[in-house]
Amino acid sequence: MDQHTDKETSTDTHRSLCWWQRAVIYQIAPLSFQDSNGDGKGDLNGILHRIDYLTWLGVDAVWLCPIYPSPMLDFGYDIADFCAVGPQFGSLADFDRLLEALHRLGIRLLLDFVPNHTSDQHPWFKDSRSSRQSPKRDWYLWVDPAPDGGPPNNWLSRFGGSAWEWDAASEQYYYHAFLPHQPDLNWRNPQLRAAMADVLRFWLRRGVDGFRVDASAVLAEDELLRDDPPNPSYNNSVPPPERFSRVFSDNRPESLAYIADMRAVVDEFPDRVLAGEVQGAIDRIGRFYGTDRPAFHLPLNYVLLDTPWSAINLQAKIDAYLNAIPHGAWPDWIIGGHDKKRIADRIPAGQERIAAMLAFTLPGTAFFFAGDELGMRGVKIPSDQIHDEFEKRVPGYGLNRDPERAPMRWDSGPKAGFTTGEPWLPLGADVAEHNVTRLQNNQTSILWLYRRLLELRHKHPALTAGEYRPLRSINQILRFERVHGESALLIALNMSSEPRRLETARPNQILLSTELDREGCFDASIMLRPNEGVILGSSP
Repeated sequence: MDQHTDKETSTDTHRSLCWWQRAVIYQIAPLSFQDSNGDGKGDLNGILHRIDYLTWLGVDAVWLCPIYPSPMLDFGYDIADFCAVGPQFGSLADFDRLLEALHRLGIRLLLDFVPNHTSDQHPWFKDSRSSRQSPKRDWYLWVDPAPDGGPPNNWLSRFGGSAWEWDAASEQYYYHAFLPHQPDLNWRNPQLRAAMADVLRFWLRRGVDGFRVDASAVLAEDELLRDDPPNPSYNNSVPPPERFSRVFSDNRPESLAYIADMRAVVDEFPDRVLAGEVQGAIDRIGRFYGTDRPAFHLPLNYVLLDTPWSAINLQAKIDAYLNAIPHGAWPDWIIGGHDKKRIADRIPAGQERIAAMLAFTLPGTAFFFAGDELGMRGVKIPSDQIHDEFEKRVPGYGLNRDPERAPMRWDSGPKAGFTTGEPWLPLGADVAEHNVTRLQNNQTSILWLYRRLLELRHKHPALTAGEYRPLRSINQILRFERVHGESALLIALNMSSEPRRLETARPNQILLSTELDREGCFDASIMLRPNEGVILGSSP
């Protein structure tokens, strides 16, 4: 669906959408959500303990960051067993109980699927590393050294240094796009592809509703191992891993075939969804929906996080994105994530409510990250408490992802209700202001705004199935309409810290203000307060 979609008049359209097309999806980093055993780290039973909060908030689905066995060198994305639950998170039985409880309450569950690499502790890699004659040797990328004995080419790890690690025992290098402890899998190997397909089936048979695929654009590298060219934009302000343009080590066309294979497995099971982390400019995102074969249902779109925050910039980027995806494809919008700076840290102060209203009223599926609904900012991490290997290996460029991974705040107590032990990351200095209990008790809080926006999406088909009609943004008011049958909603967002007058063509009713303190009918003019957004419906 894009802005040129024909007007839909059927009242059954909302019901005919797939669940994931109507959904708002809540990303949870289990390590940071709720601790149930006092070790200072969140776990599956902690999420189960807070399940009433998920129903109160009204989310349609949750997406969990990795819960697999892992040495935890990269927030669990270094996986040692794809078909098990790490003991730090609980057990498979705990997972099954959580999944059953969520489904009983009508909440879907997505898992992170990490196909690009494993931990070096994974049995597959141990076998592969044991001998050049190992049946699993070709499941990873092993290459002979260059004539001078050094790495076979100039490819760089995203975490700094060469992407090639020397193995003295077998006298070859293995490739790692990320940490040396995260060897890349070789997706050209058919046995490896079959094994990964079985991983998907393992969880799908268990009842999960889909996956978010990590680092999907880097599944394939140039088979000729050609050197990446110099990055023409590189200077002292650019992190060293970006010294070369990743022409041959990223975004290779073969990756799309592997994603299509994943989609085919997911499509073996009814009513499931495949979302994917993709890289590159807006004009590339459309191809991740698939061309000859279906790929992702939802290539994840970070336009709202990456665009300079003004009405003019946003209207341009929203338009560019909607015109870049294929006709009939389903859009999505993200305002937070486990490796992106908090939305409250990326936009002007006071605009956090505007961001939520924008994400939940644009056409498509919306994603947000646990804590966004509290207005959380990134937590300052003392140098001696840094966990993120990215920051340790490439310091001084603001790459630390620990600030957004700080634990959830449930109350204003000394451990914020997160744990009875010592939190694995600092809680931050503003716990008393940004915690669930305090904000639940204030029905004009940002938390209540999230709840009311979700209620409105469930109530008004125009916000899920409706046509999107852009309007010209004037005087720092971002405006558009959502139209479904005879129902038309006008969304007007004041992106300014000053009052702005909104003129409309007809009398309207305020269905929701970001401030949650006014509603009712007005004539064809309304004064929007600084940083205020409204959803308007035609007056009866």
